[in-house]
Amino acid sequence: MESQVRGGTRWKRFAVVMVPSVAATACIGVALAQGALAASFSVSGQSFKVTADRLDGQGFEQYGALDSGYTLDGQKTVHPVAVSAFKSASIQNMCQSVVTPDVPVLGSVSLVLKAGGDGKAVEADNLYIDVADLNADATFHNIDIGVAAKDANKGPGIGKGDSTNPNGFAQQAESATLTHVKQTAWATTAGTFKLSGLKMSLHKGVKECY
Repeated sequence: MESQVRGGTRWKRFAVVMVPSVAATACIGVALAQGALAASFSVSGQSFKVTADRLDGQGFEQYGALDSGYTLDGQKTVHPVAVSAFKSASIQNMCQSVVTPDVPVLGSVSLVLKAGGDGKAVEADNLYIDVADLNADATFHNIDIGVAAKDANKGPGIGKGDSTNPNGFAQQAESATLTHVKQTAWATTAGTFKLSGLKMSLHKGVKECY
């Protein structure tokens, strides 16, 4: 049976694709808010924006790597990134947004996730952020600059699956504090990620954290 067509869009097919995705995202969001899951955030072929009022991290490492993946149409993508890794982190007023363009009929659709407000911080351990661009005020404690990535031992170590030169440039510190954070990232992973006060919303058009 052929699906119904309105304005060039096959709505049954569109619903089959979109409804399970939204439901799954909602379930994952609830589980993450309760600290029940390890977390991995990435969007096929797309970067996303993140802001935070403050990030306090223990066991910090940063090194260069290549992110590889595939777009929704199967095209391979490779992006140079600076991986920021923390053994543990506490994040105040976090916002994460991603814009999906060219959704049939709707145009651009934005997903915005907020957590860590009202004095309840987002908590994460073994946190890796694959950063393409970062703006922040930063303070590092007991920092070592110019170590080889394989020799960095204050943080959680090179992320599993990271495509990087183990002898490449890296830096590390016992702790780091970043304020007024604005960054563009390609992926975020964590051993655990507790999103206190999680609020997730979809918006027609472009709506980003900054």
